[in-house]
Amino acid sequence: MSNTVLIIDFGSTHTQRIAQTIRNLNIYSEIFPFTKLPDGPAQYKAIILTDLPKPLHAKPSALLTYLNTHSHLPLLAIGDSHQYLDSTREGTRLTHSLEEFEDSQQSEAILKAFLLTTARLKQDWTPKSFIKSTVEELKHTLGSEKVVLGLSGGVDSTVTSVLIHKAIGQNLYCIFVNHGLLRKNEFESVLEQYKDMGLNVKGVDASARFLKALEGVTDPEQKRKIIGRLFIEVFEEEAQNIQGVSFLAQGTIYPDIIESVSVDGKVAVKSHHNVGGLPERMHLQIVEPLRSLFKDDVRKVGKELGIKPKLIGRHPFPGPGLGIRILGDITAEKVKTVQEADAIFINHLIEADLYDKVWQAAAILLPINSVGKSGDERTYERVVALRAITSKNGMTADWVDLPYAFLQKVSNAIIKNVEGVNRVVYDISAKPPATIEWE
Repeated sequence: MSNTVLIIDFGSTHTQRIAQTIRNLNIYSEIFPFTKLPDGPAQYKAIILTDLPKPLHAKPSALLTYLNTHSHLPLLAIGDSHQYLDSTREGTRLTHSLEEFEDSQQSEAILKAFLLTTARLKQDWTPKSFIKSTVEELKHTLGSEKVVLGLSGGVDSTVTSVLIHKAIGQNLYCIFVNHGLLRKNEFESVLEQYKDMGLNVKGVDASARFLKALEGVTDPEQKRKIIGRLFIEVFEEEAQNIQGVSFLAQGTIYPDIIESVSVDGKVAVKSHHNVGGLPERMHLQIVEPLRSLFKDDVRKVGKELGIKPKLIGRHPFPGPGLGIRILGDITAEKVKTVQEADAIFINHLIEADLYDKVWQAAAILLPINSVGKSGDERTYERVVALRAITSKNGMTADWVDLPYAFLQKVSNAIIKNVEGVNRVVYDISAKPPATIEWE
């Protein structure tokens, strides 16, 4: 893309916020770790160096060479990153203290002044322009080929499907697999929501198959692998019924790419794979039209596409579903328990007008029982943890300070209506050091 800002990351906690702030100004930005710089500078019109959370043992020579080679570009250095600038640098060079970027309003003002006044960049990267260029690119790439897409009901896969449908119409085949670990009634409700969108969607209920394969499995990573392997098998079986498929579409977004590699070049928070192994087995090419977007960007594009607010505003939901919200082994009875608790929590958030103020909410079934009291009898029943977080992109998150009266109401409703639960707790952990999900 033209008119692009290059953000060189040293591991700053502010990096993603800076990138999103720039995009909110309708200017496109990209993040690269200082250890893995882009090959060609032609598309970049300005450079920003993030702050250093910790000193580097040695000056990175490749970075110094890169900056000197592209010294004609306006550059903003934050905090101690200015030490990597050559004093003879030709282009515009600005430095700002880290303290100025601790405040989001002040950092936004600094970035706006640098990009609009100093670098003189145009504010022409909008959802409308993204849709136009992406649909044109998809038409060119896909032509008359058939594409298969695994729908999840979430905003990423929904926006992906609508974009591709605009490009190739009924040559897009969407498959929605129910692995038995969805929210309460989600399989039916999601299929119903897609009915009037003109998409070619098939629902496949494979819940019994998944639950059987997960019997007795307690290790979180093993559960993920079983769910991922079975999803590939079910998806492949359904996709092979469609003759002449050449492409597999995925709702990969920018944080999936960023979090795949850390600043020091090692594997970071997560590996990037949506349906790992499937393209190779089916000899399919991958198409990922959202891979340059943050979650907020995706929602803006979805709104511009006219997708229903209910679909656009859905909270993120993990691929393994409730499989990583049931700690320990998975049974049909436990799935029903967490589905009921989760439904009560989500419905109360909606009724209290809190749902859209929360980025993601979940009920988690803990692998412990606790002593309780019912009438004159002691009980020894399950514990449910509630999790509600606020975030911009899922890469960092903080817990939501929900009103005590609200939490009390939800707790009472869960204990009263969900059989086998006698205690509810609330998770007040931020990411980092905790993650959003418990497994």
